Amino acid sequence: MSKIKVFYNSACPVCKAGIEGQRRRMHAGASCPVEWIDVHQRPESVAELDSDLEQVRERLYLKDESGHIAIGVDAFAELFQHTRGQRWLGRLLRLPGLQPLARWGYNLFARGLYRWNRWLKHW
Repeated sequence: MSKIKVFYNSACPVCKAGIEGQRRRMHAGASCPVEWIDVHQRPESVAELDSDLEQVRERLYLKDESGHIAIGVDAFAELFQHTRGQRWLGRLLRLPGLQPLARWGYNLFARGLYRWNRWLKHW
């Protein structure tokens, strides 16, 4: 069975808590297996994304079964699509009127969280 890969940064306490919660939800009823890749522990793994480590530290990345890479809120939407009880949220985040607003909000939050983590020297 194909699997999706989720690239996240465990050095960020907010990100780590969010991923741990999502992993528990997905363990209870995911429609496909997920490989969770912690870029803090495995920084070399970002080469697979053809991306910079700092970019991956700032935003969630997801690589699907076909090799398509989703970033930020789009990665969350894809992840939610594979989680029982959250599929509606994945569809909601993809609505044409809501998607640009969700991207803007996520990017603003992610940028602030990244700066906060750098200021606290989490990495």
